[in-house]
Amino acid sequence: MKHPILGGWKLESWTISLNSHVTYPFGEAPVGRILYTVDGQMSATIARAERPALSHPVPAKAPVEEKLAAFDSYFSYGGSFHIDGEEVVHRVELSLNPNFVGSEQRRRMRFDGDTLTLSADEETPKGKKHHSIRWRRAQN
Repeated sequence: MKHPILGGWKLESWTISLNSHVTYPFGEAPVGRILYTVDGQMSATIARAERPALSHPVPAKAPVEEKLAAFDSYFSYGGSFHIDGEEVVHRVELSLNPNFVGSEQRRRMRFDGDTLTLSADEETPKGKKHHSIRWRRAQN
C-alpha cells in the first residue's frame, strides 16, 4: 500500500511557538521542498525567500559575512526515513549543519487533503518549543 507521505511537497510555513510567542525561523514566506521516495529516501530543503546573491561567483572567494548570511538563511538535510505509527523518522546521513549527521529526527504527521503538517517539540531552558512545518503536495 502506498503511504500518503510519498512524493514531493512544497513548503507553506514554518512556525516555532514558545510560551504563546510565535516566531518564523526563515521568515513569514519561506521556500522549500521535502521529498519522500518509495524506496525510503528523503531530502528536505528550506530557505528564506529572496536570498541575496554572493558578490563573487565562486562561493569560497565571497566575503565571510556573505557566506555566514547564506548559511543562516538555508537549511538542508537528507537520508533515509521510515514510518513509526503517527510519526515519520528521518535518519540524517548528510546535512548543511554537520551536527545533524547521524541523528534521528522524529516528526508527528498530520494529513489534511493535500496538506502535510510535520511537528515536533523541543525542551529548552525557557520551556517547550513547538515546531510546526506545513507542506502542500507539489503539483506537476
